[in-house]
Amino acid sequence: MDKILELKNFSKNYGNFQAVKDVSFDIEPGKIVGLLGPNGSGKTTIIKTIMGLMSDYGGSVDIVGQSPGSEANKYISYLPDTAHIPRWLTVNQSIGFFKDFYEDFSGAKATDMLVRMQIPLEKKLKALSRGMQEKVSLSLMMSRRAKLYILDEPIGAVDPASREFIIDTILRNFDEGGSILLSTHIIADIEPILDRALFLREGELVLDDDVEKIREEKGQSLDGLFREVFKNVY
Repeated sequence: MDKILELKNFSKNYGNFQAVKDVSFDIEPGKIVGLLGPNGSGKTTIIKTIMGLMSDYGGSVDIVGQSPGSEANKYISYLPDTAHIPRWLTVNQSIGFFKDFYEDFSGAKATDMLVRMQIPLEKKLKALSRGMQEKVSLSLMMSRRAKLYILDEPIGAVDPASREFIIDTILRNFDEGGSILLSTHIIADIEPILDRALFLREGELVLDDDVEKIREEKGQSLDGLFREVFKNVY
């Protein structure tokens, strides 16, 4: 089976500081993989490198046969943890904005999701709550037919009552044959949708396993294991 993403012996230094140390993993089509760890564990460095925002690294990064950069980004739909859509646009205008930028974007799909989320389409993004802005961003990025969806803290800014709907939206709308790399610290809410978990600690990959296997062999939930592994961090 072809791999969507593959990192081999990936390392990244900032001067004398080694942020990521010899990390290797791959992601197959149709999988939802959690990239999990506390702040400073290397998650952001890995994501930014995949997106072509960082260079000068050791090892290799392969996205559908491409090295990070503009060509590889055609296959990636990315939801960063900070606002990335001009906030002076209305929700409807943001749909047009994405339609102009991405050939694989479905405006009809985005509109349908936003209506179901009860987002006012004529309002400017800056007039919406942070949680509503997150829902807009998520709907737009999930409306692309991408090979790899990268979600950085997709439920961090929404209230607990909305998280189940957001997670259901992710499950129902990522393109068949694509995969999701999801970075978050809210493990309990996203655990039910994860196929695999990657634990990063101080730049090292300390666990890479199927979530169901973790539950069977460890006799505890992924959230419970995460709290145990990182109990001295939080």
